[in-house]
Amino acid sequence: MAWPLDQGEDAELLLAVAYAFPPHPARKLGVAVSGGGDSVALLHLTVRACRHQGVPVQAVTVDHRLRPGSADEARMVAALCATLDIPHHTLTWDHGPVAGNLMDAARQARSALIAGWAIKQGVTHVALGHTADDQAESFLMALSRASGLDGLVGLRRNWKGEGIDWGRPLLDATRAGLRAYLRRHGIAWVDDPTNEDPRFERVRARKAMAALAPLGIDATRIGQTLSHLQFAKWALDDMLRKAIRDHVREVAGALRVDYAGFEGLPAEVQRQVLMAGLAWLSGKAPPPRTDKQFNLLNSAREGRDVTLHGCRLRVRPDHLLLTREPRALSGLVATPGGLWDRRWRVDGPTGGDMEIRALGSAGLQACPDWRATGLSRQVLEVTPGVWRGEALVAAPCAGFGTGWTAKTDPSFATFLLSH
Repeated sequence: MAWPLDQGEDAELLLAVAYAFPPHPARKLGVAVSGGGDSVALLHLTVRACRHQGVPVQAVTVDHRLRPGSADEARMVAALCATLDIPHHTLTWDHGPVAGNLMDAARQARSALIAGWAIKQGVTHVALGHTADDQAESFLMALSRASGLDGLVGLRRNWKGEGIDWGRPLLDATRAGLRAYLRRHGIAWVDDPTNEDPRFERVRARKAMAALAPLGIDATRIGQTLSHLQFAKWALDDMLRKAIRDHVREVAGALRVDYAGFEGLPAEVQRQVLMAGLAWLSGKAPPPRTDKQFNLLNSAREGRDVTLHGCRLRVRPDHLLLTREPRALSGLVATPGGLWDRRWRVDGPTGGDMEIRALGSAGLQACPDWRATGLSRQVLEVTPGVWRGEALVAAPCAGFGTGWTAKTDPSFATFLLSH
């Protein structure tokens, strides 16, 4: 009998992990492991599957330094990886006081840290340990926010971001099933105490799931509902891609939307166009609250400029212009060759203590021929500049400096195909 069908109770889980990244399998796979049961099960399953397939595996743990014991959990994961004979790295989120949504800030920091680690290690794909229970909880959380179809279809299974292919192989597996797997193989895990803290929305959603069980509503049933919603989402996505192909153009990292074409689209497709633009420009997830989304849509229709989600919408007589908000780029720094603002890759001559920062108004003044590009000041000021201290070395989008290139990675078109 062909592997993994001969692996008994483990066969279905091994299949899910082995074929988690269609159509392009990983050349080198990373697994994000917190030490909890879901990610530890993912790690063990991945090591088994990848050894059978001949794919190298590395593990990474992010220590958020938000509670006592997190460093011990990272060391536990490192010890497990040693027994599995795979490399392990611990990344630390160095932060001061965190304002606003702590969980969202931690999620964004974790994603950026893991992506940076993966690129340095030559890891092409990263697997995350979200489960059917996470799907169900996300659905309830979206329902509580009166989300549209995008929020209600649940977590993405595969996507590309920050130069990495990401995947959630275990979205059809339950927490109970994964813990049963761990017990079968005698593998220990750690229960995060924050999973019982009702201050967090996900914990409240988890408790609500238990209350819904008598109605026959569980993670599996919600997963089936999400599958039905996904069919409607695919149809809407087809309309969205056609609208963007016909009416939206990427220009030096900004998006120019033909206003006449935009006006003729159904209202929901208009909203989807704007949300896709915000997601690509900002790199932020989840999207803005529903009321803010419709405020943005109404602003576009009524000719009002507005700022949202670290982006700026400007309404012109014949087009809409979506750019990054200059203030959102303050303090963002990258080294040449790395990703700046999560989507710009700037390459050029090596050597020297150069860094990538926003061009800004001061940088644009140092570009004597910027008007020859045909691009507006508002577009160019939020493109990347190459700086050595306070001296501008190059601004590829503004036609300044030689030997340097700046490209969005992914481009807006590629981003759409992966979402």
